[in-house]
Amino acid sequence: MTTFTPTTSAETLSTIAWAAAEDSPLEILGHGSKRGIGRPQQSEHTLDLSNLSGVTLYEPAELVLSAKAGTPLAAIESLLAENGQQLAFEPMDYGPLLGGEPGRGTIGGVLAANLSGPRRLKAGAARDHILGIAAVSGRGEAFKSGGRVVKNVTGYDLSKLMANSWGTLAVFTDVTFKVLPAAETEVTLAIRGLLDDHATAAMALGLGSSAEVSSAAHLPERVAARVAGGSLGSDAATLLRIEGFGPSVAYRIAALKDLLKNAGPLQEISGSVSYSVWRDIRDCAPFADGSERPVWRVSMAPAQGHLMVLALRMQAAVDAFYDWQGGLIWLRMQQDDPEAGLLRGLIRKHGGGHATLARATPAHRAAIPVFEPQAPPVAALSARLKAEFDPKNILNPGRMAPGAGSATLAPATEGGAQ
Repeated sequence: MTTFTPTTSAETLSTIAWAAAEDSPLEILGHGSKRGIGRPQQSEHTLDLSNLSGVTLYEPAELVLSAKAGTPLAAIESLLAENGQQLAFEPMDYGPLLGGEPGRGTIGGVLAANLSGPRRLKAGAARDHILGIAAVSGRGEAFKSGGRVVKNVTGYDLSKLMANSWGTLAVFTDVTFKVLPAAETEVTLAIRGLLDDHATAAMALGLGSSAEVSSAAHLPERVAARVAGGSLGSDAATLLRIEGFGPSVAYRIAALKDLLKNAGPLQEISGSVSYSVWRDIRDCAPFADGSERPVWRVSMAPAQGHLMVLALRMQAAVDAFYDWQGGLIWLRMQQDDPEAGLLRGLIRKHGGGHATLARATPAHRAAIPVFEPQAPPVAALSARLKAEFDPKNILNPGRMAPGAGSATLAPATEGGAQ
């Protein structure tokens, strides 16, 4: 096995062209923070992009940043913070959940997995902020899409097409993202002690108000103690985040407290504690326990999520918490994972959705569909895309589905199985 470590786009192109000519599969790797997601790799060689790094353009006044694909996300976020800006979709860091170090993700991996965080309700995911890419297809051909401006009409938006493809269609060499100003003030209103069904109703009430809630999550009893160093205590916490200018935040928090005064005991959380709470929710910290116990990431209708979890608990021991107003559910199985069919069957019974196995042993990941199986028409479309971009199946073969020609794209609603 050979590990290729290109430092330029030309070297990346040369490596992939060689692999295509030799029919030699490549595992595509940044710093490996998401290596444990998907089926175990079936590759002879590794294309390590960690040396393809560096910010190539940053214009704070124009809200645009370009970087080579292997640039650490942590470095980009630090640069933006120095200028009072951010990636508004607050991409998740999978490292701790998968037993790795925090801060090891790359900006290319952000788009490849279409990452997002608790602010997705308001800001969307990576695909909603990408402006342009430079990439190399599995044919060994370089191509570009989009540009460095917010408005571009250059044809098919391949930048968004590549989101959630997990390196199975092309390899990014450069990416350009839209950035936004960071909020001056952040305050979280916590409603304490609610059961899942009441929490779902409270989150819906908050999101439907004029308070402009940017994030809504529910941490059931005992799960709450696993975020922000235990500062929330063990009682269930239903969390609503308000962001913006100080006076506006204060006014909206007061309005939200009045709206929810009968929901349960209220608690204001501000400053670094609020930031830590949402960072830990983003990174699934309650389940980052160093084990390989299966963790599922489920996306479904917010009103149905808690009902599905209740039905699942009748048949399996499971821990759960909710993000995106209950539309994103993180599940940790306490014992041997039940059949994936059980979970996906319950999801279908409760209105449909998507389930991705975010953490498990390699044997487990090889035995079941890690990503949500696609409907036949969508699977056929994915196969045609794979045939166009990577006809010899040399890029991350078998990661998303077994067998040659596995061309599936993860559903956009999942945000990159996270």
